Amino acid sequence: MVVGRCANGVPPTFPMDEELIWLCLVNHLQRLGLADHFTREIEDNLAMIYWNYKTRESPEKSGNNADVAIQLHKDSLAFRLLRMHGYTVSPGRLCWFMNNEKVRAHIEENHEYLSISMLNVYRATDLKFPGEDKLEEARSFSRKVLEKIALKDTSFGCTGLKKMMEHELRFPWIARLDRLDHRAWIEDSNNTILWVGKTSSHRLSTLLNKKLLQLAVAEYEFRQSTYRNELEEVTRWSKSRGMSDMGFGRERTTYCYFAIASSIPLPYDSEVRMIITKSAVVITIADDFYDTEASFDELNSLTDAIARWDAKGLSGHSKTIFNALDDLVTEIVAKVLHQNGIDITFFLQQTWYETFNSWLVEAGAKWSMGGFVPSTEEYLGTGMVSIALHTLVLPASYLLNPSLTDCKVRAGEYQPVTKLSMLIPRLLNDIQSYQKEQEEGKMNYVLLYMRENPGADIEDSTAYVREILDNKWGEFLQHVLMDDRLGELPKASKFLHLSCVKVFQMFFHSSNRYDSNMDMLQDIQKAIYIPLDIG
Repeated sequence: MVVGRCANGVPPTFPMDEELIWLCLVNHLQRLGLADHFTREIEDNLAMIYWNYKTRESPEKSGNNADVAIQLHKDSLAFRLLRMHGYTVSPGRLCWFMNNEKVRAHIEENHEYLSISMLNVYRATDLKFPGEDKLEEARSFSRKVLEKIALKDTSFGCTGLKKMMEHELRFPWIARLDRLDHRAWIEDSNNTILWVGKTSSHRLSTLLNKKLLQLAVAEYEFRQSTYRNELEEVTRWSKSRGMSDMGFGRERTTYCYFAIASSIPLPYDSEVRMIITKSAVVITIADDFYDTEASFDELNSLTDAIARWDAKGLSGHSKTIFNALDDLVTEIVAKVLHQNGIDITFFLQQTWYETFNSWLVEAGAKWSMGGFVPSTEEYLGTGMVSIALHTLVLPASYLLNPSLTDCKVRAGEYQPVTKLSMLIPRLLNDIQSYQKEQEEGKMNYVLLYMRENPGADIEDSTAYVREILDNKWGEFLQHVLMDDRLGELPKASKFLHLSCVKVFQMFFHSSNRYDSNMDMLQDIQKAIYIPLDIG
């Protein structure tokens, strides 16, 4: 028995159909962090659900929307799960209720009864693509309903569900890390509720839930042990290469590892976490060196050394940075050569040179030191590179399965999904850092937009940038989830792009968390050190 019923002796008002049960179960497995243990079962069931999805009329066309709550619950779960797995699903199959005034009125009058349905509608609209205006309308409507529920006092039947809603409204999916979401779901005593009706609720059976919870706890705590060991190892690497004792800038080894480990669903033994963390440490130190520490001559000398890939003539911090980078590139080349039989030395050297040269342009004679003011287009051309997300993701993608071996990836020539993953973090960073950079006399897209549009104030400029971000995020999601043309990046690489962009969303969603010494400490503790509390 998969489903049990709790109703104080009152029978449910509707039957639970098998398809809805499977959707609820797949959703539950994913939120527990167990999807990788049931890959085949999830794929088979979603394929079956999609076949039914295509052959069945939408509620709007069939006129059968008497059970609004259960229909919305089912449609929203199906939309999100199918779209996340690359199936083509129409927004109309989710947004049918927006065309029916009576249904919307019913939802508003019975919002508590429909709370789980509205929460899942809201979560489904996280996956909005460009031009899907109906999804935006559904998102706005469901958010208003959830806000109405969240404003009520604790007399609302399920305080756990209310907290879940408040969390969803405050921290959007695009700015959350998967591992912390898994922890919250495991610890939530209401996570087994599949459905809440007016007079009854349906839960997973006690036996099934016990087994899944045991597996989820074991999975989470084993990963915590793995993460602790890896963090110790990468911290030793950072110290041995001089990265943590530079005497200037930000020491962010723990931040980098936490963000990568908590966002990217990788196997226990994956080397990708360590490679991206080491790359992020070098990027942070080198970026700070170019920004705040180096003289003009040091900037040119180090950039020239990277171009030649030769440390001759370097000393002090410049030599320490070059040697750490050379060690990292040598390590990546050896691993890719062993795993895939190809030598990516030239690609790595060119990619890193492109990144260092972008820092030289920003901090060197041309911009900050030279007083040159670029156009917004020129700024973004360099700023997309200097944020260095591609420098993290593309080399690491050669260690995924499947890798980039069969893709023609060249430094400076990137596919749309990579270009968008470079643009989005740059704009996110600029929204949170324009005040600091204005004080320091540095370039920033928010400030440059105001310069090119004299009638715009800071609110106009940030609103304009946020509108760009919203549109580009939809394009990015569509490339990650749907595009699968010949010669494109493998799906694993595209999801790595997604995870890393979500890390930047987390860093810069409402403030600059990356530059804060305290803001992420509790999240780090939960992800790596503090045991689960399941009551």
